[in-house]
Amino acid sequence: MGNPPHDQTYEGRALPRPQEELADQGLGFDVGTLLSRRRMLAVFGIGAAGLGLAACGGSSGSTSSSSSSSSAAADASGEIPDETAGPYPGDGSNGPDVLEQSGIVRTDIRSSFGEYSGTAEGVPMTLELVVADLANGGAPFAGVAVYVWHCDRDGGYSLYSQGIEDQNYLRGVQIADADGRVTFTSIFPACYPGRWPHIHFEVYSDEAGIADATSAIATSQVALPKNACDAVYATDGYETSVRSLSELSLSSDNVFGDDGGASQLATVTGDVRSGYTVTLPVRIDTTTTPTGGQLSGDGAPSGAPGGRGGPPSRPTS
Repeated sequence: MGNPPHDQTYEGRALPRPQEELADQGLGFDVGTLLSRRRMLAVFGIGAAGLGLAACGGSSGSTSSSSSSSSAAADASGEIPDETAGPYPGDGSNGPDVLEQSGIVRTDIRSSFGEYSGTAEGVPMTLELVVADLANGGAPFAGVAVYVWHCDRDGGYSLYSQGIEDQNYLRGVQIADADGRVTFTSIFPACYPGRWPHIHFEVYSDEAGIADATSAIATSQVALPKNACDAVYATDGYETSVRSLSELSLSSDNVFGDDGGASQLATVTGDVRSGYTVTLPVRIDTTTTPTGGQLSGDGAPSGAPGGRGGPPSRPTS
């Protein structure tokens, strides 16, 4: 009769019913197929249990990948790092205390208030921090008080730097809404030698808590993305920032350098004409002990405050 054509065989065995589907070849063919597969497994030393483990192994690989993704997601959703408040906090821990002044709770922080007058010039910036309570399953941390401060476009800090000791602009407090969100209207800060462009903030359990700087439940900093910095620093008034930024990187910064600012690098939208919106999620775990705040010692470097172009001991602020 001769060998059947190749399309009338299956795994090298002739089909008893070539005109029928593979599933309709009969019991004898099916048993032969099963025995043939068992012999093959025996040759390789694989039993049914081995097949099960192999299948689990494939699944385990997927699980491992998924687990890695979950771990990465968990890292991304972890508590924001505690950082130094630097020597120019203005919270009473190192000299001036702007938090005790009436009017500190405000949205627009571009102008000085109270007994001071003056406005910080620069590219408009809206800062949005969204605070989450990790001790409460990551729920919005409504009602917390967030104190924000940063340098002006010349690199100076109000209340401290030479020429602006009589200003308290670029400092303010907002109370988080039901979504845990606080919003400030400000200007894009400068880059001064030794520090990547950044914004300081402290979080207090409520508005009453700002009366005591030691009661802050978190102290950290916002890192600003390089592309936005490059665009802003190309505009008038930010000339000194261009060189400072060119000599820095997130990985070399003494605050963000440990992880490149992974959980502190803000998302920025906008442009120099209409202004930028800087957004950062701030995740706080009140079950942990805050380790941020002031520098060792009295929190301030030795020497008198620096000139208008930057604060004293810039690398540590």
